[in-house]
Amino acid sequence: MIVQAFLRWSEKAGSRDRTKAASVLAQAYLQSRLPQDRYDSAYDAMTYLLDDPSPKVRLALAEQLAYAPDAPRAIVFALAEDQPEIACLVIIHSPVLRETDLVDLAGNGTAMTRAMIAARPYLAAGACAALAELGGVLELSILLENRSACITPFALRRIAERHVDDAEIRDLLLHHDDLPADVRYSMVGHIGAALAACDLVGNVIPAGRLQSVIRDASDAATVMIAGDVAREDMPMMVEHLREQAGLTPAFLMSALCSGKLDFFAESISNLSGLDSHRVRSILATGRHHALKALFQSTGLFGAVLNIFMEATLLWRNAADTPYADTIMELSSGLMAKFAHVDGDAAMRELLHMVEKLHMLQQRNRARALASDLVAQAA
Repeated sequence: MIVQAFLRWSEKAGSRDRTKAASVLAQAYLQSRLPQDRYDSAYDAMTYLLDDPSPKVRLALAEQLAYAPDAPRAIVFALAEDQPEIACLVIIHSPVLRETDLVDLAGNGTAMTRAMIAARPYLAAGACAALAELGGVLELSILLENRSACITPFALRRIAERHVDDAEIRDLLLHHDDLPADVRYSMVGHIGAALAACDLVGNVIPAGRLQSVIRDASDAATVMIAGDVAREDMPMMVEHLREQAGLTPAFLMSALCSGKLDFFAESISNLSGLDSHRVRSILATGRHHALKALFQSTGLFGAVLNIFMEATLLWRNAADTPYADTIMELSSGLMAKFAHVDGDAAMRELLHMVEKLHMLQQRNRARALASDLVAQAA
C-alpha cells in the first residue's frame, strides 16, 4: 500500500518535489530503523525512482547512497550506469561497489566511465588491470596520477605496450617506481626517437651531432636504470639488454666506472656463461690470468681488454681506499694509463666515453661544492 500510494503521488508531483522525496527516502532507508515491510517498501520505491525522467531525482538518490556502506548494491550499481554526473558520485566513492563490479563497468562502459573508475581512491589491482587493457590515453593518465591505485608491474607493462608513443603516458610511467626495468629501458629508445623527430631540436643541433647526443643520453639513462634494478630482476634486465645488443664495451665500461658493480658483474656473467657468484669472486680477488680469461670469454680482446683489466684493478684499489671517489679514481687512472697509447676506433671510443664521465663527475663535484658554500653562507 505504501509503494502504491507513493507511485500515485509521484505521477502527479513535480520534479522538485520528487527530488526532495528521493533524498528523504534514501535517508530513511539508511538511517531509520523501519519495520521490515516498510524497509522493503522503501527499497521498492527507490528502485522505481531509478527510472524517473528527471536526472535531479536520480542524482538525489546518488548523493545520499554514494558514501553509505550499507546502501543497496543493486541500486548503487544501477546509478553507476546512469549519466556521468550521477554515476560519478557512486563510481568514485561508493564502498559497496566490488572489484568485479568495477571490472564490469570498465568493460561495458564508456571512456568517461573508465575515467571515473581510474580516479577512484585505492582502486584494486583487478580494476587497474582492466583499465590497462581497455583504457585510452585520458583514462590511463588519470589512473597513473592516482597514487593510491594498486597498479601492478604487469599492468604498467601493458600500459607501456599500448601507449608508449604518447609523451604524457611515458612521463607518468617513468614516475612509477614499480615500472619494470626492461620497460623503462625500452622507453629510453622511444624518447630518443621522439627527440630525433622533433623539428625544434633538429633546427638547433646538426643531425650528426644530434644522434651522438641522443646516444650518449640514452647510454647514461640506461646506466642509471641498471643501477636501480632490484637484485632479483637483474638477470632479466641484462638478458633484455643483450637481446637488444645493448651490452656494448662502452656501456659495460660506463656501468663499471659509475659504480654499478652488481649490474656489471651480472652482465659479465651473462656474456661469459659463468655463474654470477664465480664472476664476482674473480672480479674482486681473481689473479691476472683468471681476470683476463673472464673478459676474453665475453668477447673482449686487444686494447679494449687491457682497458677493462686496468679498470678492474683501479676499482679494487678505490674499493680499499676510504672516502675514494670511484668515478674520479677510475676515469683519471684510465686516462693517465692510456693517454699516449695508439689504438683502434673501439679503444678511442671507450676512452672518449671515460673522459666524458670524468668531466661530468668534475662538474657534479663543482656543483655540490657550490651548493654547500651557498648553504653555509645562508
